[in-house]
Amino acid sequence: MLTSMMAGILLGLAATPSPDWPQAQTVTIIATEYVFAPGRLTLRVGVPYRLHVENRGKELHEFTAPAFLKTVELGNPDALNAERTELILQPGEQTDLYLVPRQAGRYPFFCADHDWAGMTGEITVESGP
Repeated sequence: MLTSMMAGILLGLAATPSPDWPQAQTVTIIATEYVFAPGRLTLRVGVPYRLHVENRGKELHEFTAPAFLKTVELGNPDALNAERTELILQPGEQTDLYLVPRQAGRYPFFCADHDWAGMTGEITVESGP
């Protein structure tokens, strides 16, 4: 029984093609004091994305999205903090996060230091490519 379960898991993993990261769609988010632009993103399940985040502000900003980041396949998880819940950007810094959404839904994102000032947004993930 264990062998058949393992075979099923391995077949499921083999059926998921590796993302084509160089062909990922670029989505850019700009952080300033105290706003994300755009504040709403729409992504699709199964589509590879390069989330390009820039801090054009004068303060440190985070792109914090724990619920969303738990539901994606990451191409470069080392870009995130140790808990894999956020990107941390110093003023003038920019970074890319490669991901494939795996679950439809609505997910909040925010700057952990400035959410009180309205630095929040939402990611909507729609089904199918």
